[in-house]
Amino acid sequence: MKLMEAVSIRLFELLKERKWTAYYLSKRSGVDQATISDIKHQNNVGINLRLIYELSEGLEIDLATFFDSPLFRDDNIVD
Repeated sequence: MKLMEAVSIRLFELLKERKWTAYYLSKRSGVDQATISDIKHQNNVGINLRLIYELSEGLEIDLATFFDSPLFRDDNIVD
């Protein structure tokens, strides 16, 4: 899978675990709801680390926790 797909899946796994909406995360993180929607629909070709950091802060986790998923294993990422 592409890295953007892995980020999208991971973000929405974390939201589902918390039973949070994208809107709620937007308010907590300061990341625009349209940006979160773009991540969900993989409309962005790339995403910067600062944005993932802000989303992680809103989720009350660190970057290591965000990336602690089999989704990000080298053999799962093709790009």
